[in-house]
Amino acid sequence: MRVIAGSKRSIPLVAPEGLVARPTSDRIKETLFNILNPIIPGALFLDLFSGSGQIGIEALSRGAKRAVFVDSDRRSISAIKENIKKTDFLECSEIQNRSVSSFIATYSFKEPFDIIFMDPPYDMREENIILEDILKHDLLSKDGLIVSECASDNRFYEKLPKGLCLKRVKDYGKSNNCHIFMERDQNEK
Repeated sequence: MRVIAGSKRSIPLVAPEGLVARPTSDRIKETLFNILNPIIPGALFLDLFSGSGQIGIEALSRGAKRAVFVDSDRRSISAIKENIKKTDFLECSEIQNRSVSSFIATYSFKEPFDIIFMDPPYDMREENIILEDILKHDLLSKDGLIVSECASDNRFYEKLPKGLCLKRVKDYGKSNNCHIFMERDQNEK
């Protein structure tokens, strides 16, 4: 696992110790960031269920202004801290060691996030609850984008919470995972 592009290209990253993690492969990460690249520079990036922090770190390497990493597992937090230190992103990173629901309900911020990436455990299947909370607490900027990594058979996006609309589904076939891209429904008031 490594940073694949940008200012910290090729720096190796560590995975959380002892966890049965499913780090995003370089090929899938490259495809994801090819889609996100036009909106990354200067973006405020939120990485929910961060694991190793590799997605938020990739965003910073490619020019995001700031990233917030949220995970409740102490092993993940340890890996995120080590990876942020290795990539020298201490000044533009914030680590939140708590549950995603607690973070969303209580986080105070100066401005909403431009990109929210979430990679919940595949068996959790609570994406729409999380999305409703993100909207309720106004964490997404007006023109922001939410990306969820999930199992290919998870069709939560077929009934999104009011206020969100589906922008794109990128299925990676044999890997059994996909990225769901969502944005604010501009027709909602």
